[in-house]
Amino acid sequence: MDWQTPEDAVPSAFVTESHRRALSAKPPASGAWRVGDDPGHRRFAAIGDLTLERGGVLPSAVVAYETWGELNADASNAVLVLHALTGDSHVIGHAGPGHATAGWWSGLLGDGKALDPAEWFIVAPNLIGGCQGSTGPASIAPDGVEWGARFPYLTIRDQAAAQARLADELGIDRFAVVVGGSMGGMHALEWGAMFPDRVERIAVLAAPPAATADQIALNSVQSEAIRMDPGFAGGDYYDAPDGEGPHRGLALARRIALLNYRSPTELDERFERSWQSGLSPLGGGGVFAVESYLGFHGNKFTRRFDANSYLVLIDAMSSHDVGRDRGGVAAALGRIQATALVLGIESDRLFPISGQELIARHLPNNIDGDRAHIISSPYGHDAFLIEDALVDAQLRRLLATPSQAVTAVAAAGSSTES
Repeated sequence: MDWQTPEDAVPSAFVTESHRRALSAKPPASGAWRVGDDPGHRRFAAIGDLTLERGGVLPSAVVAYETWGELNADASNAVLVLHALTGDSHVIGHAGPGHATAGWWSGLLGDGKALDPAEWFIVAPNLIGGCQGSTGPASIAPDGVEWGARFPYLTIRDQAAAQARLADELGIDRFAVVVGGSMGGMHALEWGAMFPDRVERIAVLAAPPAATADQIALNSVQSEAIRMDPGFAGGDYYDAPDGEGPHRGLALARRIALLNYRSPTELDERFERSWQSGLSPLGGGGVFAVESYLGFHGNKFTRRFDANSYLVLIDAMSSHDVGRDRGGVAAALGRIQATALVLGIESDRLFPISGQELIARHLPNNIDGDRAHIISSPYGHDAFLIEDALVDAQLRRLLATPSQAVTAVAAAGSSTES
């Protein structure tokens, strides 16, 4: 899943001319944030060597993050917000120095909103393996050159472990809520399973209990699109001049993904069979409007992301299985004690609601009993980023529900001691 900036919500015909001119220049070999670039609103935490689930160590890892609000005296008001596949730490704020795009969830975080900095201390990290400040393939390895394709394989659990290290650095023993959508929802589930004494509530938005064969297949096609680009050069492209990196493959992967972020109904109603210009797409050299939309956003994406990071992150998504080595999905979910909100989207074709319903059936402290809360929206998977009022109301409901997790964990400890 990918987050959408405001201009992603309208056809490319309505994007400003200044954006078009900016995108007409040759794309860089990588859109990653690099050491020496303007940090913008980022902060950085050194979390040390990270031992990885499938073996090996990621040395001297760094997590980039942003915060809003103040941590209270007993550190009980901390909230962890986890981004989707190509998001980053910039949840709210304008585009500008250090930030290629505006914040991705301004409808949920801010004054008077569900995640109000006047009440909560909100932490948003960039994923390990990402490309916007946290250690990833575009970072410099111990030998003095970029990791590139040598970057180690990461799982969702490795990334959750890195987030816990960040919490340690910030003096946060327990989060009042961990909230994530899509890939971030995978991490929220892992927080409930891995750190039961460190999270009171989890919000799992439009995420599955495990990556399915269909979802893994989609990831594999995107991966192949990148690897087949001659500019990918086996992952060793960071010194390539502008216009000679793997931008074609990365843009194609983005276009493939976009088709699954929105619903067929929305695309049909939004674009119909309209042309992008006066030139006919029926052999006259023109394109349909929907083709132009995909092309524009594929091109734009190459300016803010890194091809190697994309590969690392979709592999992590394919690794997702909350039941792995825990006796299966049902058994793993049954041990999660956090008070939970499970939200699905009726028109989601990337992570269909059957996955959210399965999660809800097995979580002991789901606020909707054995059902997921399903919202109706034409926007498909991206609805959790677009339907602000619907999602805000559900987050408020979760935050107003007393947590069962701390009491349950304390009781279990007492029982063990006796």
